[in-house]
Parts: sequence; C-alpha cells; structure tokens
Amino acid sequence: MAGKPKLYYFDGRGKMESIRWLLAAAGVEFEEEFLETREQYEKLLQGGSLLFQQVPLVEIDGMKMVQTRAILSYIAAKYNLYGKDLKERALIDMYVGGTDDLMGFILMFPFLSAEDKEKQHAVIVQKATSRYFPAYEKVLKDHGQDFLVGNNFSWADVHLLEAILMVEEKKSDVLSGFPRLQAFKARISSIPTIKKFLEPGSQRKPVPDDKYVETVRRVLRVYYDIKAT
Repeated sequence: MAGKPKLYYFDGRGKMESIRWLLAAAGVEFEEEFLETREQYEKLLQGGSLLFQQVPLVEIDGMKMVQTRAILSYIAAKYNLYGKDLKERALIDMYVGGTDDLMGFILMFPFLSAEDKEKQHAVIVQKATSRYFPAYEKVLKDHGQDFLVGNNFSWADVHLLEAILMVEEKKSDVLSGFPRLQAFKARISSIPTIKKFLEPGSQRKPVPDDKYVETVRRVLRVYYDIKAT
C-alpha cells in the first residue's frame, strides 16, 4: 500500500492550501514537512526534487510533483472529483480557473505594504462581488442543482468554498446578495470530510501572519514588497 502523500511547503496557506483542501475533501490523510530554513530549501533543490526550482512539492504515488495545477488535477482525477466525462472536466477546469483568478488577489495580500493592502482589500471585495460571485450564482441558478458540475461533488465545489471563506475573512457579509452561494456554502461545509477539515485542530492553515511572511521571505530570499494589482 502506498504511503500517505507528503507535502513540502511553509507552515501557512500559500499555494499549498488548495492542495490540502482537496486531499482533505477526498478523505486522504497526508503528512507535511514545513520549510523553515534556507538550508531545507536548498537541500530540495540540490536533490533534484524541485523541477522548476519552486514549491509546492508533493510526494504521491511514487512521484515528486510540482506545479500546483498539475498536483490538483492529479488528486481530483485520482479521487473521482474531476467529473464523469470530458465535458464535465472542461467545466470544472473553467470554474476552477475563475476561482484561481479570485484567489490570486488574496494570496499576495500578506506580502503587500500597508498602503497597498488597503487598496487590495477594496479590489478583492469589488472583484468578488461584481465578477466572480455573480458568475457562480448564475451557474447555480441556471441549472438548479446542488453542485457546480453534473450535480456531483467535485474539485470545483471544493475550490469555490475555499475562495468564499477567504473573501469572507476580508468582508464577513460578502455573500449577503448571493442567496444561492449562501446555500451552497452551507451545503458544501456540511459534507463530512469538509466539515472535519473546517474544525479546529485540522491541517487547515490560519490567515497568514507576520511570522509566515518573514519565513517565506527568509527561505526564498525575497526581501521586497510585492505590488498590488
């Protein structure tokens, strides 16, 4: 029997968090090795584990996988969270791509200057409420089903719930104008594997703090502020 997947990343969200979400949704236990020093990172580089010299890195089924989207696609396919046919897979890819775009505005947030954080906060809320959430509200309204694709639980649902919760951390009532997304959030959050991941003590990571930012900067040797978009 293959061992548990092993995740190499920082002790924080970043690009690894969606991988944690998807594994948890599939009911898969996983191990983590947190990068805390430059030496750990260089050891992975020198050992040839980081094909493109960057993390996330996931060891799974005898492979050392990098590139977040490739890892997520593999997990989704392996655990039947990727639709039943090519058309459903295309829809899942499309919805995940949109959610990724929204998450991108949030992932950079901890690394912004104080001035840019204020600007970016407004951008996040504006993009969520005028572009992305209306789209998913329409999808749910048009097909009248419980899930985004094929009326079956999929990667698209996991990714959207993660994004909703991330935006709610910026504006708690952001779903006030989206009744179907409110129902969707409650429905997906009640799925046993998701419910477990949302409970205290799980491997879900908290909102990134200054310690996380400092660790990432030190390990990757990034000493400048990222600019808001």
